Amino acid sequence: MKSIAALHNVVTPWSDGLEPSDAELDAIEWEMPLILADVELLDARIAVLDRTPSELDERRIRRARRKMLDVRRTLTNQAATASMPGGAA
Repeated sequence: MKSIAALHNVVTPWSDGLEPSDAELDAIEWEMPLILADVELLDARIAVLDRTPSELDERRIRRARRKMLDVRRTLTNQAATASMPGGAA
């Protein structure tokens, strides 16, 4: 039996358009603190999925949530300041 895989073209051909643009990479870099804070919060929540959270677990979750909210507030304020004419908020 012959393999037909070599006879077909690639389903999704690789093109230069699949790479993120510089603007998209800049946006990802700008949001990276929020992404990392979200990951930290998810890690804290995942750790207690199969057990009752201890006092230490609850503190870790609260700390991660406060950090995520702080980073979100900071990024929102930076975006608002950047969008205002003259940089004034």
